Amino acid sequence: MQYTTFVQNTFKSIGLVKYLIRVTMEDQLSFYQKKLDYEIDAWDLAEALKKAGTTIIDARSEAAFKTEHIPGALNIPHRTMNAETTAHISKDTLVVTYCDGIGCNASTKGAINMTRLGFRVKELMGGIDWWKRDGYATEGTNASEGQRITCGCQL
Repeated sequence: MQYTTFVQNTFKSIGLVKYLIRVTMEDQLSFYQKKLDYEIDAWDLAEALKKAGTTIIDARSEAAFKTEHIPGALNIPHRTMNAETTAHISKDTLVVTYCDGIGCNASTKGAINMTRLGFRVKELMGGIDWWKRDGYATEGTNASEGQRITCGCQL
C-alpha cells in the first residue's frame, strides 16, 4: 500500500516536472524570438543594407561619429532625438541604432527614443566595435577599409 502511494506521488511529480520543463522551453523560445525582433548582428545589417528600407543611426556624439562610423549612418546622438531631429526619417523603414559596443548604452537609449517617436527599431549587437571585428569598413577620420567578410554562423 505504501509502495503504491509512493509510485503514484512520484509519477505526479514527474508529470509536474515535465509540465514545468515544457513551460520553460516555451518561455525560452519566446525569449529568443523576441531577441531577434529587437537586435540585429553585423552580418544581418550588412545584408539589410543591400536592399532599401533600413536606416542606421549612430547614437553617439558628433565627435565620435566624425572619427569613425558605419557607412551610410546618420548621426543623431540619443540625447538629441526628438520629432524635429528625426523628421527626415521615414517611419516605413527599419531603424537600426548603434554605439561603441557592449560597454556603451547609447544605442539602447537611442532605440528607446526612436521607439517612443513611433519608429520600428532594432539595436546593433556589439555596436561599431563588433561591426569592425566582423571585418566591415568604416568611414570618418579614422576610417578602416574592412576586409573580406565571412560569417561562420551563416555558412
